[in-house]
This record gives sequence, C-alpha cells and structure tokens, in this order.
Amino acid sequence: MTAQKSCESYSIQQHNKETNQEYLLGFVEIDDQGQLRNRAQMQALLNVLYALASKESLLINVFVHGWHHNASPGDTNVESFKHSLAELSKVENQLHHSGRTPRKVVGVYVGWRGESIDVPLVKDATFWDRKNTAHEVGYLGMTELLLRLEEIRNVKNTQEPPVKSRLVVIGHSLGGAAVYSATAQILADRFVNSAGNKNYVGNAEGFGDLVVLLNPAFEALKYAPLYDLAQARCSYFQNQPPRLVVLTSEADYATKYAFPAGRIFSTLFETHGTINRNDCNLPLSYSEGAADRQTVGHFEPLQSHELHPISASMEPAYDQAKTIWESQLPEGLLQFGRTELTSLRRTVIHNPYLNVKVDKQLIAGHNDVFRPEIMEFIRMLIVVSTAE
Repeated sequence: MTAQKSCESYSIQQHNKETNQEYLLGFVEIDDQGQLRNRAQMQALLNVLYALASKESLLINVFVHGWHHNASPGDTNVESFKHSLAELSKVENQLHHSGRTPRKVVGVYVGWRGESIDVPLVKDATFWDRKNTAHEVGYLGMTELLLRLEEIRNVKNTQEPPVKSRLVVIGHSLGGAAVYSATAQILADRFVNSAGNKNYVGNAEGFGDLVVLLNPAFEALKYAPLYDLAQARCSYFQNQPPRLVVLTSEADYATKYAFPAGRIFSTLFETHGTINRNDCNLPLSYSEGAADRQTVGHFEPLQSHELHPISASMEPAYDQAKTIWESQLPEGLLQFGRTELTSLRRTVIHNPYLNVKVDKQLIAGHNDVFRPEIMEFIRMLIVVSTAE
C-alpha cells in the first residue's frame, strides 16, 4: 500500500455500516496561526470525497468546536457530533422512503486548539487569547478548507438522476467566530451577486447551503453589515431558504455577561456612534458601542426571532419541512418538530439571515448545544435548505 493510499484510508472512517444510521467521518486540524496542521490530511479527505461525489449525492456536515474542546478521541464534542450524524442519516433514510433520492451523510470535524492551558481556573483566563486564535483560524486555513468542500458540493456529472451534493457548516462558541470569519465576506458577496439587476431578482445565495452558529462568541457589530444588506431588500420569494442561522441561548451567561465585560477594556479608546436605519419601513436604532461589546446573539436590536419548546409527542414531519417553512407569515408562529419559531417582526419575511434568541429549556447554557430538541430543529433547517 502506498503512503497516499494509507493516508486516504485513515482520513475518513465509516460508522454504523449497513444500518439506517450509517455515516462517514473525517478530521482536519488547524494550528494557532491559522495554518493547516497537515495538508496531506486535508487533501486525503478531499480526494475521498471528490471520488464519492462523482458517483453519489453527499450531505456534507462540517462542525467547528469551541473553547475548551479539540479533536481528541473521546472529546464530548466529537462524540456528540457522531450522534448528530447518525440521527441525520436516519432522517435521510426516512426521506428516501418518501421518494427522495438518498444522500450519504459525511461529517468533517474541524479541530483547533480551543484549550491552550489545561490548568483549572487558569484555563478560564485564556478566553481572549483563544478568541483571537479563532479569528485567525477562520481567516486563513478554514476558508480554504470550506471553499474546497464547496467545490465538492458543486461537482457536476452526467449521471441520471444527477448527483446533487449539499454542504452545511456549523460552528459553536469560538468555533462560531471562526466560521463567521471564514464566511462573512463570502456571504455578502453571494448575496449581492444573486440579487440580479433591475429586471431580475433571484433567491439570495449563501455559503454552501446553510451556515449555523451556536452560541457564537463574536461582536454584534461584525454581523451588522450582513443584517443591513438583507434588510435593504424589502421582499423575498416564498421558497427562499435560510442561509445563515444564529442560535443563542438566553441562558448562555458566558457570552451574555463575561464577553461584554471583557470587551469594555478592548473598546475603551475606540470611537462609536449611533446607527439609525429605516429600511423597508422597519426602523432600527442602536449604539455602535453596545454592538461592539455584546455578542451577536444577545444584542436585541439585531435579533429576528425567538425559539421556544412546545409539547409535542409526535415525530417531526421532516417530509413536510420545506412546505412548513414556505408557509410562514410575518405575524405567525412556525412549528418545527418540538419547537416553535416566532418572528419578532424586525425583519422581512423569508429573510435568509436569522438571529434567534433560544429558550433556556432548549439550550440550558453555553455548552449545552447538542440537546435533542435543538438538534431536531437544526435537522429541520438542514432539510429545508438542502431540498432539491
């Protein structure tokens, strides 16, 4: 066996083979300077995925962990991600029985040094150093990885029925900051380019098919340009899928209190003004200083929705997810499985960017992001955004 063949055989592993929860899982690691720790590791993974995507449809899920986590075997984020992939594979099999072409579920776990010091109490003081590292990870190595994975999503073929792979990117905490750093400019560029001209307006495009940020640890001011961009367009088509969804727990005290406390010193000598907007008759006013200190998910002026649990014993109707999404009304409630999404009426209906305040019963704290109900909601979003 050649060195390349050996590397490829270990770059991605099959789990739950020949069951309705089968999936593939690979790892890519990025160092503190934002460089790929081992380019051969990434290339071997990409080689396998290119070969697969030429023959069958893939549903690629990327997960970027946050503070206090890494890619080590047994890390709780690794184990939770495995479980989420198995559940997503089960959904794909259910939809196949409903007549939809099945897609092979592939997970890509992106590891970086979310923990620089493993000493109790001392390690909690590393947040701001790790935050800077997260942005470096996003600006450099992660951007290349995500763009290369998007190339696989766009693989063209002549098969019948045609192969249609899809890509979803999820980031948690500082991993959410890294993902946003890697994709924000691309999202803005895609939004502008898909707007067409005076004679034609299409659905807003995003990065891959969907980006989800869970309790992300970055400033609301970084999100404001995207918010403005989407608000300036006063209407969207009914079939406009979500492109960026930010989910932040009301009980995430790390980003709610600790983050702004630290930002007070970082922004002490900066000049801030007041933002006033009235796009599409939706008035908006806020302090740039407040937006520069608070995280995107806790900054009320830029919140678009709330997510609450509901009592529902029945299984989520994944085969009806797209229909449910397209039927939403500005003043209405959208029931997704065991959750209810409520618009705060600050954004235009079907706006592709959602900044959602999440009930503490769904996400109980900063790291409690793999709870079944919230994962179920994310799976519904994935089904909507990756529908054929």
